[in-house]
Formats: sequence, C-alpha cells, structure tokens
Amino acid sequence: MTEVQKLASFVNSRKYSDLSENAVRELKIRLLDSLGCAIGALNGEPVNMVKEQLDDFGGNPLSTLIGGGKNAPDRAAFYNSTLVRYLDFNDSYLAKNETCHPSDNIGSVLAAAEYADKNGKDFLTALAIAYQVQCRLSDVAPVRDKGFDHTVQGAYGAAAGAAYALGLDEEKTANAIAIAATAYNALRVSRTGNLSHWKGLAFPSTGWTSTHSAFLAMRGITGPEEVFEGNKGFKETISGDFILDWEKEDLERVTKTIIKKFNAEIHSQATLEGLQDLMNEHDFFPADIESIVLNTFDVAYNIIGGGEEGGKKNIRTKEEADHSLPYMMAAVLLDGNVLPAQYLPERIEEKDIQELLQKVQVNEKKEYSDRFPFEMANDITIKFKNGKELRVEKTDYEGFTSRPASWEFIISKFNNLTKEFISEELQDEIISTVQNIEKHSIKELMQLLETVGKPQMMEA
Repeated sequence: MTEVQKLASFVNSRKYSDLSENAVRELKIRLLDSLGCAIGALNGEPVNMVKEQLDDFGGNPLSTLIGGGKNAPDRAAFYNSTLVRYLDFNDSYLAKNETCHPSDNIGSVLAAAEYADKNGKDFLTALAIAYQVQCRLSDVAPVRDKGFDHTVQGAYGAAAGAAYALGLDEEKTANAIAIAATAYNALRVSRTGNLSHWKGLAFPSTGWTSTHSAFLAMRGITGPEEVFEGNKGFKETISGDFILDWEKEDLERVTKTIIKKFNAEIHSQATLEGLQDLMNEHDFFPADIESIVLNTFDVAYNIIGGGEEGGKKNIRTKEEADHSLPYMMAAVLLDGNVLPAQYLPERIEEKDIQELLQKVQVNEKKEYSDRFPFEMANDITIKFKNGKELRVEKTDYEGFTSRPASWEFIISKFNNLTKEFISEELQDEIISTVQNIEKHSIKELMQLLETVGKPQMMEA
C-alpha cells in the first residue's frame, strides 16, 4: 500500500466509538468556539467581498451559509471557513516547528456533512479525523521553515474530514486526499511582511478546494497515489523524509489543541495575560511608560515579534495589527483587552496606540524557546519614566493545555462575540444544540445558523 492508501484506510475505518469522552467534549467546545468566531465576523470587510462574489456567481443551493442563504458545498465551505477564520480568534495547535488552526476545517466538514445528511456523531468523527491528520502532519512534517504555509498540512486534513463526512470508500478517500495534497501547497508569504486579506483567506481557500477534491473523488476522479513518497512528491519536494504509522494513530489530538483567550495571534496569549496580571496588581498609566521589554520564545519572536517574518511596528490594517506583538501589547495596556474592537481602523490609527507600540522591544530567549511548545514561557519588564519597574513571568494562559478552557469560558466568549447578531434565545438554542450535537443532524444545526443576523432575529 502507498502511504496515502494507508492514511485512507485509517480515515475509512474510524467510528464514533473511537472517540474518548474527553475528545468529544473538546470537539464540541471547539465547534461552539468557532461558531462564535464565525458569527462575530459577519460584518468583516473581506467576508462581505467573498459573499458578494458567491452571490454574483451563484451555486446549487445544497449547503447552508452561516447568516443566510445556500450555495454549492465547496463554496459554502469557503464562505463558512472565511467566517471562522476572519477574526483570527479560533483555536490553534502548537507543534515544535509548525503552528496551525485545525478548526479551520470546520467549514469543510459542515458543508460535506450537511450535503450527505449526516448526524452529529458522524460529524464529530469526521472533524476529529481532520484534526488528527492536520496536527500529526504538523508534528512530523513541518513546512514553515521551507517557505510553505501551514495550510499545506490542512489540505490533507480537510480532504480527509470531508471524505469521511461524504461516506467515501477507502479508494475514493485516498483519491480525495491525493488530489488536494498535490494541488494546494501554499507559500508562507501569506504571513510575512506587510500582511493582506489573504492571511485570513488562505485556509478558507484550502478548505474550499479540498472539499471540491473530495467531491471530485466521489465522482471517480483519481489522484496521484504516491503523493507522499513518489518522485517529486511531498517528501522529496517539501517536507523531507518522515515516518507516520497511521495504524497506531487515534483520534485524540484535538485534546492537545488550545483555545484563544484574546483576539490575537496564538503565540501572544500568555504575554497578553501577563500584562493583564500586572494591570490587575498595580495602578499605573500607560502614558508614564518609558519602555516595555519582552523576552519570549523563538516562534513568537519570529512570527509576531519582528524576527525573520519582518518588522511589526508599521501597523495600518487589522491583518498587520493581529500579527504584531507590539500592537497587541499596547492594546492591552491602553484598553485592558484585545478583542475585535481593537482592530477597527479608527483604533489602529489612534496616536496613543501607535506611539506606545514603538516603545515595545521583543527579544528571543533560548531558554524559553527550548521549553516551547509545552510552555509559552516569557517575561515582561515595564520601565517607567520615574525609574520604577514592573516585571512578570508567564508559562501559560487560560485556554492552554495546562489550563484548558471550560464550558463556562467558551459560552461567555460565544455570547460576547454573537450578542450584536443574535437574540439570547437563539444563543441558547445554538449552545444547547452544540452541547448535544450527537443527538441532532447537521441539517438541524445549519438551520439555526442560517437565521443568524437576520433582522427578525435581531428584533426577537
């Protein structure tokens, strides 16, 4: 058997009973977390651009769009994934040399599961498969340092999850994964330098095309059977050699993913909580700050601290702001939190935040790098104009694997993100449906999500 056939065998043989109670709980928590992110993004500028294009081009109305309307399943996957991803507030997985957002797969799995009229148990199993495949490939076959994006491994996960949700057999599942994995190897430039809308649309595009690949395979289209090990395949051209024995894999990787407390890039979370800790323990005015020095681990420094992926102090847009440690740290110090409001154009342009972010210095500390990804170790020193100093050290935050997010945490986050779009009654109905999704069909959930944001619901 080729390696993609072994992966397809793993996917095809999974069942709901393979999931532990903890995995089921964590999948539900991530579903609700992601739906909150999606609903909270309904007014996003690029979201509206994508919706305008879908409306203009049309599509067979087989899968539901969150917020209203239906479209072809692959396009629904693109749009709903855009909603989940736009705020950059959804979950993450930390491998030593790769970071991904496995809930990016939810749009693909929802679209395929609704099309196939699957129940909640099948959906959770398909989603767990997508998580497992993407996260484990991130562990053993990182591509970031080769100049490729984390969406590369996501193509395998999204195609695998969609194939399972469609009920494809082993051969067609292998073809779905092979097509997606061969065709969608994205460049890391999406997240370096001056950032564009594509930072938030790169995975939705992968989810769209990977879902499309699963439907092509459903029709009988075949893909390169040696996508992993073949001549000019994934191993030879991108990842290098690795071993991953799918016969020994389970569906528990979701329990190792982490939830965001702040609407900020994942590697900033412990730092931002550290600043909140200082503010809760000491009274001070940001205007009195002389400098802020952050020592952190290499991944945070390189991606959002001004390291190898470019400077982070020329901040003009949301995409640049939510990938800038200096900006996010300044936002916490001035506003007390980092939420969608901190990325409004008028907030980004304010003089106070632009001046304060220039006072932030970010350094890599090898000791902290060596402890990643099991810790998000960092220390912060704030120096004031009168000579006073405040210092804090952090190793994790609420939502990290060592301090997992509770249902209360996620429900509060969901309600805060969605309160401008839906009534309390609809909030409660969506929460209850997600918490008991194994007793519902995916069509039932999507019927609720179709009513989100409609005027009659806002007036209810």
